[in-house]
Amino acid sequence: MTDKERYQRTFSLLHASGDRFVEVSNMKNVKIMPVRRFVAVCAAALMVAAMATVAYAADVGGIQRAVQVWIHGDQTDAVLDIQGGSYTLNYLDQEGQQHTMGGGGVAIDDNGKERPLTEDEIMEHLDYPQVDFQEDGSVWAYYHNQKMEITDKFENGVCYVQVKDGKQVFYLTVEETGGYTISPHGYEKP
Repeated sequence: MTDKERYQRTFSLLHASGDRFVEVSNMKNVKIMPVRRFVAVCAAALMVAAMATVAYAADVGGIQRAVQVWIHGDQTDAVLDIQGGSYTLNYLDQEGQQHTMGGGGVAIDDNGKERPLTEDEIMEHLDYPQVDFQEDGSVWAYYHNQKMEITDKFENGVCYVQVKDGKQVFYLTVEETGGYTISPHGYEKP
C-alpha cells in the first residue's frame, strides 16, 4: 500500500458535519479583492506618504505661515518663512507687485552662548517701527497705521521721532546718512 492510499483510507473516515459543509460551500461564494486592485491601493497610499515627506523635506522643517504685518502703515497679508533664526517675508503691495524682505539673527543667552532667534522674537521685530529712505530724498517713519514724513525734521544730520500705539512707545533716532535706532526707553545719542 502506498502513502497516498493510506492517507485516502485514513481521511475517508472523516466527514464534515452539515454546518461545516454549508460554511465551506458559502466560502466559495466570497469574492476576494483582485490582487491588482489591492496593489494599486497600496501604491496610491505609499505615493501620498512620499509626497508629504517631500513637501516637509523641501521646507526643511522650517515654519511657514500666513501672517498679517504692518508695512508702510498698511496692514498687509504676507507669507512668513522662518529657518534657523532667519526669516523671509513675501507680500504683495497695493499695486499687486511682489516684495520680499528678510532678516534675523542670533540672541545671546544667560550663559553667553549664541542661539537663533525664536519665532516670537522675529514676530516682535516685525512689529517694530520702520524708517524708509525714499529714492526722491524723502524720509518716512512708520508704526502700525501711522505714517509721518520726517524729511524736514533733521537738525545737524539727526532726527528724533517718538511713535506710539496705545501703551507702547518707541523712540527713533534717525541719521540723515541712512541709519536709525529704535528704543523703548529713550533717544540714542549718535
